[in-house]
Amino acid sequence: MKKIKMGMIGGGIGAFIGDAHRRASRICNDYELVGGVFDVDYEKSKEFAVMEGISLDRCYKSVDALIKAELAMPAKERMEVIAIVTPNALHFPFAKKFLNNGFHLVCEKPMTITVKEALELERLVAKNKLTFALTHTYTGYPMVRQMRDLIAKGVLGTIQRIDAQYYQGWINAIIHGGGTRITGVWRLDPKHAGASSCMGDIGVHAFNLIEYTTGLEVKEILSDLNSVKDGIKLDLDGTVLLRFSKKLKGVIRASQVCGGLENDITISVYGSKASLRWGQENPNYLYMFSDSEPIKVYKPAHTYNGKLAEEGHTMPSGHPEGIYEALANIYKGAAKSIRKQKFNPAEFPTVHDGVRGMKFIHAVVNSNTKGNTWVKI
Repeated sequence: MKKIKMGMIGGGIGAFIGDAHRRASRICNDYELVGGVFDVDYEKSKEFAVMEGISLDRCYKSVDALIKAELAMPAKERMEVIAIVTPNALHFPFAKKFLNNGFHLVCEKPMTITVKEALELERLVAKNKLTFALTHTYTGYPMVRQMRDLIAKGVLGTIQRIDAQYYQGWINAIIHGGGTRITGVWRLDPKHAGASSCMGDIGVHAFNLIEYTTGLEVKEILSDLNSVKDGIKLDLDGTVLLRFSKKLKGVIRASQVCGGLENDITISVYGSKASLRWGQENPNYLYMFSDSEPIKVYKPAHTYNGKLAEEGHTMPSGHPEGIYEALANIYKGAAKSIRKQKFNPAEFPTVHDGVRGMKFIHAVVNSNTKGNTWVKI
């Protein structure tokens, strides 16, 4: 099948996220990266293009130059989809331009800086009938998809509590180094990161995982955020209480200052008959707990899993897969949508998930600012 021509904005030399997107697009084998704007510095952008074997004719100085040149090409030759992997503040203006010019999008999260911007993108996606995939990568893991399937089948009984946590420690070395090092990290600068650091970067992943796996929407939240150190403008740690309904509650705990922890995201859904637990650092294991039988362990590449989970693994059983393969599953789902093939709506997060994420982030900040009060999403 003919590969989808892809462009990329950001993600140049030394960019982890850009590299992850490129690897994922190659793993699913549906895309060909043909050009982009890889760095704000055009010389660095060209250097990257040479490293990747990309023609300098399609290494553009700006997004506007890219759009103009690509639209001048025959439809079968131009880029069909653009991956936006820039700092947060640039997601909206670039996404808006591309949507207004007919390009499909794969975008890093959080989708925008404000709720208003998120709603504008949602309107444009619907108006132009384009594919918009938001890379909440953890939804691409086969066992997360199996978790969703088991919950939908009602095997847990009545859901009675939902917990998620996302703990990292990487920022300790930066904030305790002192001096100008703090201002050099864009995630700590509201101009680039938006209203939140911790909750905007990783807490929103936990929020998305909860809504993805359970099919439920959080109705209200109460947050308590912590900047940890004087001089830090954004939250680096926090706890968020959740209300789904009168009788169903939960919690999100997120932190970037847990010394020694790496990428510890876990989700647990507790029911009247059984409970499920999954953690990203051991993603091939989904645990089910019950009072009436021994602990069950679900793993990828087995016929006992549902169709969505089984279509998400790339290796035979017992061969570990990880973050690149999970992201590749999102790219694979987006490719089906771009090609107008039949696909499961759970195969990739959409612009709607981006709107929900922005509403969550701003509700969390609002709740904390108001003195830790309940706020509706």
